[in-house]
Amino acid sequence: MQIRTRSSKFFLALVALGALISGASAMVAQEAARPWMDPKLSPEERAEMVLKQLTLDEKLALLHGNGMAHEKWWTMPLTQFANGGAGYVEGIPRLGIPPLIMSDAAYGVRDSAANGRYSTAMPSNLGAASSWDPDAACAYGTVIGQELRAQGFDMTLGGGVDLVREPRNGRTFEYTGEDPLLAGTMDGSMMKCEQAQHVVGDIKHYVMNDQETGRNFVSAILSKKALQESDLLAFHIAISIANPGAIMCSYNRINGDYACENPYTLHDVLKESWGFKGFVLSDWGGTHSTVAASAAGLDQEQPMANFFGPKLKEAVAAGQVPLAEIDDHARRVLYAEFLSGIVDDPPQTSVVDVVKGLETAQRVEEESIVLLKNDGAILPIDPSRVHSIAIVGGHADLGMISGGGSAQVDAPGGNAVADQGKGGKGRTHWHENVWFRTSPLEALQAKLPNTKIVFDPGTDPKSAAALASKSDLAIVFAYQWESEGMDLASLSLSADQNALIEQVAAANPHTIVVLESGTAVTMPWIDRVAGVVEAWYAGSSGHKALAGVLAGEVNPSGKLPITFPKDENDLPHPVIPSAPPRDPATDMGNRAALPKNYTVNYNEGAEAGYKWFEAEHKQPLFPFGFGLSYTSYEYSGLSVDSAARTVRFTVANTGKRAGAEIAEVYAQLPQGADESSYKRLVGWKRISLAAGASETVVIPIDSRVLATFDEAHNNWSFAPGDYGVFVGGSSDSTPLTGILQIR
Repeated sequence: MQIRTRSSKFFLALVALGALISGASAMVAQEAARPWMDPKLSPEERAEMVLKQLTLDEKLALLHGNGMAHEKWWTMPLTQFANGGAGYVEGIPRLGIPPLIMSDAAYGVRDSAANGRYSTAMPSNLGAASSWDPDAACAYGTVIGQELRAQGFDMTLGGGVDLVREPRNGRTFEYTGEDPLLAGTMDGSMMKCEQAQHVVGDIKHYVMNDQETGRNFVSAILSKKALQESDLLAFHIAISIANPGAIMCSYNRINGDYACENPYTLHDVLKESWGFKGFVLSDWGGTHSTVAASAAGLDQEQPMANFFGPKLKEAVAAGQVPLAEIDDHARRVLYAEFLSGIVDDPPQTSVVDVVKGLETAQRVEEESIVLLKNDGAILPIDPSRVHSIAIVGGHADLGMISGGGSAQVDAPGGNAVADQGKGGKGRTHWHENVWFRTSPLEALQAKLPNTKIVFDPGTDPKSAAALASKSDLAIVFAYQWESEGMDLASLSLSADQNALIEQVAAANPHTIVVLESGTAVTMPWIDRVAGVVEAWYAGSSGHKALAGVLAGEVNPSGKLPITFPKDENDLPHPVIPSAPPRDPATDMGNRAALPKNYTVNYNEGAEAGYKWFEAEHKQPLFPFGFGLSYTSYEYSGLSVDSAARTVRFTVANTGKRAGAEIAEVYAQLPQGADESSYKRLVGWKRISLAAGASETVVIPIDSRVLATFDEAHNNWSFAPGDYGVFVGGSSDSTPLTGILQIR
């Protein structure tokens, strides 16, 4: 028996070895039959090889979605494959090409709770842009990319880079500011590192998605010159950094043509001028035609196949769409899959690294909080002088608010503010105010255990004022919620919140206001309070980051990525024009029935944000690039190297504590140039300095933002002459000046 047992084992081993050899041989044969699976080849080569193997039906399958997981309007038979996400595109299994499984992921993976998962909420995109830190943006994108893969997704639908022309836009919090260099750099850095986790990257909403009012039919009117020098420039910078696999075109029209069938922006600029090799997908429901959209450069319809399914096949058969056009669309989708690494390394579901996500979210928020006012050095809180604190309003006892719409990240454990939540522990409902369970009250109590800290909800201003009058310090929490699908009526806080701040400040001159917002806020009470802190939508660790800043463990270093106006009458567009009435059924139904006469003329041209205020000689409430610190900085020794196009100067920390200064470099075109009435950001550097330390820095001037576009000749050039150079801590505080000569 002993011998037979060993023989049996030996026989089984031989069988196993044979199977292994056979399997290996089969794999070798398979690889030989699939040369595109060689990772040493370029994405272009691999895509071309696969394209030659595809049938027409397989090509067309790459060019449209198959519905969503949770929208009844768009439910289709294949939606169970969407993994609970926003969309699903079939792969080519016989050739080893995986499907695209997409999730919304502006500041974190959407709909996690509904699918029994967890996602980290990073600070809002605009908040993160306040860090002016590309490394922080990279860490931000890395977390989102890793959590997408852990949940089984291989494509992100984040990456908003539209310039903030209209600060009341309900999606402002999803974007990265009003300046093309800052917005493009921050968004590009985020998406570069997100795609590096082997998910298909996406940058959106291309282009001019500046308001939600009438977003499905509004036409943004802007000259090609102004468009190239502002909004398109932001996208170009982001794309040049990230090299994303995909670009999402927007809902709106641009100079009359829908963004997803606009030949100028899609074909002439994106694909021809910039050489973009990835694919263009429509925003959900943003496709309006078959032949025109295909010819203009749209590669993939989402979320279904109303135009790029059977109709596209019929158009090919009728000779209305050339097969070469179909090949180009399919090739681009394949290229993106190889570029991103999802073919060689498809996602494997796993447990999300919660600790890493929370730590990164906290670190980014600590760099992003902006100290706007600090009279009498009321901050940081000094426990030796402040023995009692009144915390008022904003549900600060329970949590901090987040941005809504398709960017909304589910709050673990459900909405912290019970009467606000409709979704409970499941999926967050559309247009639902969601507070994460991130209590600033509890976080501050943990930082200041020997200080008496009492909360008042602020629902009765007299009660709140009475508590404030008995306290050494009062901190009022105020919020301004915004979401996709709607614009803010104004930049003001609600009337009851403004009244609450007024009464608390009247009761206690040592009052600080903490703002949780997704955009600029007007402040009629600014002269009555001692301090203002902009926390933005602070994310999953926002309470800890904020408490660290208030208590002085963290020196605030964030600076504004958008201008805060004193009054909306100072904006280029004091009001958002009302959209014409329409039948709601046309929103995702009969697109041809949408109004065609709703336009917004952006007569300010390239003068978006701070450029408008400077050109019009208007003083904002807080300028672009502004932010205070618990220490002070001094600039000196500017020299400009015109040949190398660099600036050199020294920044010194003249205060008593370590901090980080964002040194900003601006330039102004020569006198006589069309755009010489304002400065433009041309570079910056985030510098960490110990108390009393100094650093001499060299910053390259980004030539892309100095060039001007010649619309008649479709090219870029530099106006010869002397360019003013300005260096300092914000757009309106530039103590160092010099000259850059371009001949």
